[in-house]
Amino acid sequence: MPLRLGILGGTFDPVHLGHLRAAQETLDLLGLDEMLFVPVAVPPHKPGNTIASFQARRQMLQLAVGGNPRFRVSDIERRMPGKSYTVNTLEQLHRENPGAELFFLVGGDAFFEIDTWYRFMEIFRLAAIVVLRRPDCGENEKEIFDFVTRKVSDLYSIDPESREIRHPALLSVYNLRNTRMDISSTRIRELAARGRSVRYLVPDGVLGYIDGNELYRKAEGPAANDCSRNDNAAYGDVGGS
Repeated sequence: MPLRLGILGGTFDPVHLGHLRAAQETLDLLGLDEMLFVPVAVPPHKPGNTIASFQARRQMLQLAVGGNPRFRVSDIERRMPGKSYTVNTLEQLHRENPGAELFFLVGGDAFFEIDTWYRFMEIFRLAAIVVLRRPDCGENEKEIFDFVTRKVSDLYSIDPESREIRHPALLSVYNLRNTRMDISSTRIRELAARGRSVRYLVPDGVLGYIDGNELYRKAEGPAANDCSRNDNAAYGDVGGS
C-alpha cells in the first residue's frame, strides 16, 4: 500500500494546539499514515523580518510533535532555494517520497484564494486538498464544490455518501469537519508581547521555549479576524508569478 502522507505547512510562528489537533483529526478521519509539518523558510506573503527565525520555529515544532510517532517535521523548504511556494514543495515531496499519496491541508479562508497562488492548477494534480474549517467560518461542500467547478474544472462531482469532491483526472478535495479551536498564532504573539501567559494555547515544551528565549516581546497590533487572516502558509501561502 502506498504511503498516505498529510502535509501541514505554515509559518508556525508559533505552532499551537489548534495545529496539532487538526493534524491528528485529519490522520484519523482520512486514514493517513503520517503527518508532515513543513515550516516555511521564506514566506511569499510575509517579509522575512516579521517572523521568528526558521531555526526557532522548527525547534518549537520539534518540541510540539515529540511523543507522536505519526508526526514528523521537515526542513524541506529550508533546503529549497527561493520563496516557499506550495507547488514547488509538493513536487519535491513527490521526489523524496516516490509513490506516496499526498494530502495537503489548507484553511477554509485560504482555500478560496487558492486561484491566486503560484501555479495553482498543478496543486490539484499533485495532492488531494483537505479544507480545514476555522471557528465561525461557514464553508461547506457546496461552497467548495462551486468554487472548484468555477476556478479549476467543471468535471468535479460530490460523492453522495462520503461527501468527497471527486474528479476523473485530478485528485479529490475534502471538507474536513474538524474540532473548532479558536486559537491563532497572531493572538499568541500578541499575548506574549503584552507579557501575558500563553499556557494552554501551546504545548508545554513550546511555552518553555517562548519564555526561555523571550520570543514575541515586541508589541504587535491587534489580531485580525480568523476568517480573513492568512496566519500560516497552510492557511494562506499566497503564491506569485
